[in-house]
Amino acid sequence: MLRWLLSKSVRQGHELLKRIEKHLRAQDDILTIANRQKIEQAIDEFRKILSDPNTPKKRIDSAGIELALTADKYFKIYPNSSVRENVDVALVALVVALAIRTFFLQPMAIPTGSMQPSLFGITHQDLRGSETTNYPSIVGRIYKFFVNGESYYHVIAKEDGVFEGAGEPKQFLPFVQKQQFKVGSQIYSVWLPPDSLFAPPYNRSGIVVGQKFKKGESIIKLKVTSGDRLFVDRVAYNIRHPKRGDIIIFESTGIPNITQNTHYIKRLIGLGGETIQIGDDRHVVINGTRLDAATPHFENLYAFKTPPKEDHYSGHVNDKIGRQFGKPEVPHYAPHFSDGLAKFTVRTNHLFVCGDNTMSSYDSRYWGDFPKEKAVGRHSFVFWPISERFGWGVR
Repeated sequence: MLRWLLSKSVRQGHELLKRIEKHLRAQDDILTIANRQKIEQAIDEFRKILSDPNTPKKRIDSAGIELALTADKYFKIYPNSSVRENVDVALVALVVALAIRTFFLQPMAIPTGSMQPSLFGITHQDLRGSETTNYPSIVGRIYKFFVNGESYYHVIAKEDGVFEGAGEPKQFLPFVQKQQFKVGSQIYSVWLPPDSLFAPPYNRSGIVVGQKFKKGESIIKLKVTSGDRLFVDRVAYNIRHPKRGDIIIFESTGIPNITQNTHYIKRLIGLGGETIQIGDDRHVVINGTRLDAATPHFENLYAFKTPPKEDHYSGHVNDKIGRQFGKPEVPHYAPHFSDGLAKFTVRTNHLFVCGDNTMSSYDSRYWGDFPKEKAVGRHSFVFWPISERFGWGVR
C-alpha cells in the first residue's frame, strides 16, 4: 500500500492491469484460446514485475508498454470504441441515478396547495390592472424561471373583441405545448401554458366567455410560480416508524375515494390505535391530549391568530368551523368530524394525515386512514425553486 501511494508508476501499472483484465473478460467468448493464453501470460509477467519491491521505476514503465502492445496485438478491435466507452459510462451513471431515486432520494413536485404555506403547489397572480408591477424582460424571465420557478404570460388584444373560448393544449414536442384562444376575429397562442389556464378548477387567466377587450388591452398578463420540487427520503421508514408531525409521502393506489396511481404529501397526525378529535378551537386532540404550538412540528400550524382561511396556518378545522368560515358552495370540510365532539379511531397499522392548508385540503378528514405500508418516505430537501422554503428549513 505504501509503495502504491509513493510511486506513480506503480499506480499507473495497477490501473493498466485493471483495464486489460476488464477487456479480457469482455472478449472471453470471441478470443481464440491461443491469443487468450498470450494475453494472460503477459498479464502474469507484468504482475510479477509490479509486485517486486525491488523493480525500478523504468522497468515498470517499460513492462507496462510491453503489456499494452501485447493487448493491442491480440484483442479484437471494436468499431466506434470511443462511442462504446461513452455509452458504457452513461449506462453506469443512469443505473446509479435510478438506484438513488428508487432506494434513497426520489424527486417529487408539489402539485396542489394543500400543504401551503409549508410547501407550495403551483400558484398564480393576475397582473392585469397592476400598472406598478414591472413585467420582466426576456433575459429577466429566463433568470426568474430557472431560479425562482416563475413563468410570465402576456397577450395583448390586436383589435376590439369578445373572448369566445379556448381550445385544449396541443403537444408539439415532448415538452412543448401550445394552447389557442379566440377574441373577436383573432386567434391567439400561448406557448407552454400552465395547467387550468382557462378551465376549472383555477382558470388562471381570469377571463370568462363573453368578456370584452379593447385593442391594446392586456387579455392575459399572468405570473405563474411552479410548485416546490423536493427530495423524498426513502430510507427513513426502513429503519424507523413514521412519527407524528412528519411530512410524509404515500402511494394512493388501493386507498378508496382518492385519485389512484399517484402520490400524496401530507402531515402525519394520527397513528394506529389512536382516537382523534378536532376541536372547535381548531386543535387536534389525540386520546384526550390536545396538540398545540409546543408540540414538535406543529409550531407554525398552531401559531394562528386569525379566523381560518386558505393558504394560511389555521390549525385543523372540523366540518362545523369549516362551513362557518369557508365558502358557501363547499358542502363539507371534514365529513368525519362534524364538530368538536366527533371522534375517529385510527385502525391498527394505519395512518391519519392532514394538509397544513386545512381550509383547502382533501385529506383523512374526508376519506379516513390508510395502511402504514403505503408510506414511501418523508420530506427531505426542497431543491427548486429558490425561495424561503429552499433546503431543509421546512418544519
